[in-house]
Amino acid sequence: MPTKQCCRKKPALRAVLFSSTLLGIFPAVSAVADDTDTVQELSEIVITAGRNPVPAEKVGRAFTVLTGEELEKTQTRYVADALRRVPGVAVSRTGSFGGLTQIRIRGSEGNHVLVLIDGVEVSGTSSGEFDFGSLQVADIDRIEVIRGPQSALFGSNAAAGVIQIITKGGIRNGYKVTGRSEVGTDKTVLGNVLVQGGGETYDVAVSGAVRGTEGFNISDYGSEKDGDRNLTLNGKGRWDITDDVYVDGNLRFVDRDSDTDDQDFSWGSPTYAEVIDTPSTVESTEFFGGGGLTWELFEDRFVQKFRGEVASQKYRGETTGGENGSDGKRTHLSYQGTFAFETPQLLSSAHSLTGAAEWERETYRNVYPSSASQGLKQERDLFGTVAEYRGEFFDRAFVTGAVRYDQNDSFKNTVTYSASGAYLFPDFGTRLHASVGTGSTNPTFFEQFGFVPSSFIGNPNLKPETNFGWDVGVEQKFWQDRGSFGITYFQERLEDEIQTQFTPNFESTPVNLNGTSKRRGIEVSLGLEVIKNLYAKAAYTYLDAKEPSGEQEVRRPPHSGSFSLTYGFHENRGTVFVDAVYNGEMTDFDFSVSPTRRATLGDYININVGADYQVTDNLQVFGRVENLLDQDYEEVYGFNTQGFTAFAGFKATF
Repeated sequence: MPTKQCCRKKPALRAVLFSSTLLGIFPAVSAVADDTDTVQELSEIVITAGRNPVPAEKVGRAFTVLTGEELEKTQTRYVADALRRVPGVAVSRTGSFGGLTQIRIRGSEGNHVLVLIDGVEVSGTSSGEFDFGSLQVADIDRIEVIRGPQSALFGSNAAAGVIQIITKGGIRNGYKVTGRSEVGTDKTVLGNVLVQGGGETYDVAVSGAVRGTEGFNISDYGSEKDGDRNLTLNGKGRWDITDDVYVDGNLRFVDRDSDTDDQDFSWGSPTYAEVIDTPSTVESTEFFGGGGLTWELFEDRFVQKFRGEVASQKYRGETTGGENGSDGKRTHLSYQGTFAFETPQLLSSAHSLTGAAEWERETYRNVYPSSASQGLKQERDLFGTVAEYRGEFFDRAFVTGAVRYDQNDSFKNTVTYSASGAYLFPDFGTRLHASVGTGSTNPTFFEQFGFVPSSFIGNPNLKPETNFGWDVGVEQKFWQDRGSFGITYFQERLEDEIQTQFTPNFESTPVNLNGTSKRRGIEVSLGLEVIKNLYAKAAYTYLDAKEPSGEQEVRRPPHSGSFSLTYGFHENRGTVFVDAVYNGEMTDFDFSVSPTRRATLGDYININVGADYQVTDNLQVFGRVENLLDQDYEEVYGFNTQGFTAFAGFKATF
């Protein structure tokens, strides 16, 4: 059997090349910048860390916010690539863009992370997780990543954290049109347009993005390239009926068609269990929509929100083993009321009490069942109630507590809770934060009822996974607020972890593991204005994620990090950047032997560089190189990744 080589370039060589690249950049940018007296003014960041938006400094949980402006400067085109820079986050992509891309937070599985786009849950009803394979950043205003158990606020699928993606909204009393187009050496063609407008009492934003690429060969066997085609349409708007009442809504449509390759499970084949060239494809159609009414009473002291959401997903796959596919739908209705009041005589404090009720129905159907029972439409209902308290004391201490009760007709009822706090030392630029909470993740429809005919067999007797986690951290500003440093320590215990077990003939079924899965680690972040218009950001994560047996969890590197530099020149009409991501050595499943063993995937450094220039007020040109060092590495065992690739394009604004 051919020997699979992974990350063939030696770490020492990578380190030398990486260092040389950075050393070459620093003198160049330093020679141009001669004024270090101006500090970048940052607007107050408000995040949706609970049932209501909260200023970032008052949040007691570990979080990261990536702004659309930041992503624009580094020419980041995919949300998954943006998340690689976030502490505590691991990304694994199955080959080419468009292939299954999973996001894990603090050693969790993908279905332990709740993903929202404009407040609508987009996680697949069948798999319980969101596939980030083709999600572009074209119309994104910001990305919020909240780490740690969030089930008390958001229910199942939020046991490890929440990723909230907020798209760009409309503008009042005017309009704006932004278009972008780019091409790449891998025959990528990308285009997107965003139209924003509105009047005195309303605003609306509509965007569309298309991407097509020939891609690259994700297999070591053969020469067939695996491409991806994607169409995304998005719209959102708001109408102020009165000064106290407004309605808002959003719609999103995604059509994807991706080429992929299969693993060879023909016993006795020289390429057994290896990824080989096949004409396999994966197609999906997704629709998400939501709308709500907000009513503000008593000078905004009592705010009521009524909201309805729907999500529909259709997946179809054609492989050498046959066809597979599923249809899923989620309907969500909710009510939330928040009452705010102050008690200045008591600890100079302010408070808010929030109560919420939610109803949700999920459906699933296996389109190509291997038995009559597999083809039945599956359905489950959930009713949840939430209570949340927020308190502020002396404008320095902030506490939050929440409890949730879920009634699920398919599993036992659950109670989850969370508590968090933050304390500010304004004179020293210091913020302390800590949180504790529990989580619960229901088995997915795939896990219960199977998916791929006669190969992935469901287990209807699965129990929900439950977890308990806590963290504590500090953030420190320094150098006249030019820099900010943060460090967080976390621990988590997971019970009844669901893991897929494999037989010698590659039949598989999920089971609940006996014992406790343990995760712990450290998250570090650094931001610094080195000199005027030169900004540096860095992040590092240490993760110790172990199964009950003590074995390391797959696709979770113990060491990972990122580093970026951006420099604005010529009165900030131009920008140059270097962006590097480090992924440490990790393990993955190797199916070439029975029983299945763990293979080691080597570490790698992926470096991107680029520049842009504002030619006129309405026209910008840009270019970048991805994987500058042409690293040969794997994120999933057996699947190749993209090599050296160059892109160029323009952006026009009217």
